[in-house]
Amino acid sequence: MKISADEIEPLFDALPDVVFFVKDVAGRYTHANLTLVRRLGLKRRDQVIGKSVTELFPSTMGGSYAAQDKRVLSGELIENQLEVHIFSNRAPGWCLTCKRPLIVRDEVRGVIGISRDLGQPDGRHPTYDRLRRVLNYMNEHYAESLRVRALAELAALSIAQLERHFRRVFQLTPQQVLTKIRIEAAMRSLQGNDSVASIGLSCGFVDQSAFARQFKATVGMTPRDYRTMASAPVEKEDRTTTVSSAKP
Repeated sequence: MKISADEIEPLFDALPDVVFFVKDVAGRYTHANLTLVRRLGLKRRDQVIGKSVTELFPSTMGGSYAAQDKRVLSGELIENQLEVHIFSNRAPGWCLTCKRPLIVRDEVRGVIGISRDLGQPDGRHPTYDRLRRVLNYMNEHYAESLRVRALAELAALSIAQLERHFRRVFQLTPQQVLTKIRIEAAMRSLQGNDSVASIGLSCGFVDQSAFARQFKATVGMTPRDYRTMASAPVEKEDRTTTVSSAKP
């Protein structure tokens, strides 16, 4: 039995921490749950349907999202990609995005996906205290070159065990946690006057190019665009900008 997107959409309406979307081959939304509608600062679903990301998001982000959609339409699968969305008060919120081609009768007809908010760590897990030691170490040494093997030894676990327990407790791999820490540090630093290159190096990226690539993939805009946005005054009715929750 096949289930259509029309039948799935109302189910996702009941999930305030998950964004659900379907888009056609031209990048226009055909389905969107109410969480996506609200995070765009809108009230009705019909304000989203038929629109593209470049119409619903600022140009710096809309272009990035459209480029990602194009890759998915070419057959790429995106699984649990760590991304950050930025609310109207400029506070960041983290989520994991999954997107895949929508195939009908062996033909790609669009993009279907979800973004789910990153939840709180599972503090009841038996390895939580050991993983907290690793997390604290990462927070103190994120500017350095950190090896997963060394992190595993710190927790007295094998690499496979560390990976598995991190996913269970933090919903992320150790590398994703490190990326999150580094991007958060960069976002804070970009609100100051240091150069983009020096910020990238101070946050553990090997060079400015690597920093710019990772920042754009995670935040949906370049470090310079983020700096411009962060320095602009917040408008009273500025709508929510989601870098992944509204992302494709």
